[in-house]
Amino acid sequence: MDLAAPGQKSVVIGIACGIGAAIFWAGGFTAARHGIAVGLSPFDIAFHRYAWAGLVFLPSVLRAGARDLNGIGWGRGLALALLGGPGQAVISAAAFLVVPLGHGGVIQPSCAALGGVLLATLVLGERLPAVRIYGAVIIVAGVAVIGHEALTTIGAQGLAGDFSFALAGLMFATFGMLLRMWRIVPTGATAILSTLTLLYIPVHAVAFGFDRMIAAGWFENAVQAVVQGVFSGPLAIYLFARSVATLGASRAAVFAALVPAATLIVGFLTLGEVPSMAQIAGLVIVLVGFRLTQKA
Repeated sequence: MDLAAPGQKSVVIGIACGIGAAIFWAGGFTAARHGIAVGLSPFDIAFHRYAWAGLVFLPSVLRAGARDLNGIGWGRGLALALLGGPGQAVISAAAFLVVPLGHGGVIQPSCAALGGVLLATLVLGERLPAVRIYGAVIIVAGVAVIGHEALTTIGAQGLAGDFSFALAGLMFATFGMLLRMWRIVPTGATAILSTLTLLYIPVHAVAFGFDRMIAAGWFENAVQAVVQGVFSGPLAIYLFARSVATLGASRAAVFAALVPAATLIVGFLTLGEVPSMAQIAGLVIVLVGFRLTQKA
């Protein structure tokens, strides 16, 4: 009887869950890029990202206690929805109006990681080893390489698009910092965030309407609903949380570093977008920085 088999099996499951989460997050970037290309607005992308999940989670949130949002509280719940909800999704998707997939797939996760390191130190009081400082500086250098490409090939609009991705990444970093500070599990936060986003549906209907979604056809909307609302949202968070529970937070954090590379690969295989040499160079630099920021 192999006594090590159960432990080895759990490690394999944890690794598979982490890789799956990275691929699903990459799919979310790719689907957003595709949705913008076929005529959907950033607001439509945000709708698909959260509305359907909100309908699924609504019964469980109501059963758990809507008065205090299952112990999270309305104040904290609204703060999480502001940073990790439709607003963040709109800022991210809008950048695809002016810059290619490779920019978003590298810059947003990089700034999320960079912001996470800074906020953990400044707000949570975590120790910041020198190696993580080096990693943060390297990440900034990699992002600068991609930003320079945007400025020289697209112009000021391209740089604005990159800044939008950076802002979306920093918003997600703040979202993650609040989860840690308030000790809220990611799966519970996803349920609350998605349910609160149902308040966005009437706003979307009045302010933006559904004309673009109707014009895109049922297939394109179904793609966004499945990829954004299921795979890139609740399922990716569940897989990542499962990876953390199995491997530990520090080991599971490495899988976030796979998102930039996975985005370029998924984008090439599904959309045929070939990354430029500057994007590849920025990716390599960022991956080195990612690795250093995960060291103790």
